[in-house]
Amino acid sequence: MQPRRFKKFKLLEKRLIEDAKRWREEARLLLPGAAREALLRKAKQAETAAQASEWLRAPGLQAPR
Repeated sequence: MQPRRFKKFKLLEKRLIEDAKRWREEARLLLPGAAREALLRKAKQAETAAQASEWLRAPGLQAPR
């Protein structure tokens, strides 16, 4: 048997932040309208998800009792 190989992957938070930056750049190039607002909303949601994920992984966080 061959040993299992694990792919290196980026942390979820890092991917979300990179996506948010990319979406904000794309939105900056668009004219004001529904498409631009959708990209900005998507970027904001990604940033919020990254913050929530980081908070949940915090070492001081305790499980509910």
